[in-house]
Amino acid sequence: MRHDPARPDRTRYVLFDVDGTLIDAVSNQRRVWGTWARRYGLDADHVYQAALRTRPMETFAEVVPDRDPRECLTALHALEDEDVRSGVYAAFDGASELLPGLPPGAWALVTSNYEHRVRGRFLRTGLPMPDVIVDAAAVEEGKPSAVPYLRAAALLGAEPGDCLVIEDAPSGVRSGLRAGMTVWGVNTAVPVEGVHRHFPSLREAVPHILAFASGPHGNAAA
Repeated sequence: MRHDPARPDRTRYVLFDVDGTLIDAVSNQRRVWGTWARRYGLDADHVYQAALRTRPMETFAEVVPDRDPRECLTALHALEDEDVRSGVYAAFDGASELLPGLPPGAWALVTSNYEHRVRGRFLRTGLPMPDVIVDAAAVEEGKPSAVPYLRAAALLGAEPGDCLVIEDAPSGVRSGLRAGMTVWGVNTAVPVEGVHRHFPSLREAVPHILAFASGPHGNAAA
C-alpha cells in the first residue's frame, strides 16, 4: 500500500539500508570477504559476489557447504570487527545533512550487517543513530524477504504504505517492494529494477527525501 494523500496528517517514515546507501563500505567488505575466502582456499571474487546476494550463513551454505557454518561465522566476525576498529570508512555525500534533518523517531536503519558494527561505522563517520535498527540478528529471514522492512515499520509504529525505503541493491529493493513500501534507489549508475525513483547519488536524493519526510507536500512517486 502506498502513502494515502487523503491522509496528510499521517507521519511518514524513512527506512535506510546502510552499506552502499549511507556508508561507502564496498572496499572494506571486499577486503574482509577476500581475506576470509583465502583462509578457506576459495576464489575471493566468487565468494564476494555470493555475499552481495545473501546473508553470511546463506553464503557459507553456498560456497563451503561442508564446513561448520558457526566456525565460518566466527572467522568472518573476527575479520569484520577488526575492520571496524582499523579500517577507513566514509559516509556518502549528503548523509551528514540528511539524517539530522529527519524528524526524530521517524527513521530507521535496516541492514544485513550487525548492530555493533553499524554503530562502530557511524561513530567513525560522525553520523547520528536512530532509535530503531533492524540488523541480521533481529530477523529470521533477511533481504530480499519483506520481513526486515516490515519489522522496522512495526517497531516504529508505522504502516507500510507510509514508509519510504532507500536502497542501493536489488535484494534490498525487492525487500522493500514486497513489504508494500515506496522504494527509491540511490548510488547506482542505472536504476535497480522496480524502484519508484532513481538517483545516481545520495546527494541528489537528499532534498526529495527530506520533502517526503516533512509531510504532505512530498511526493512519494513523482
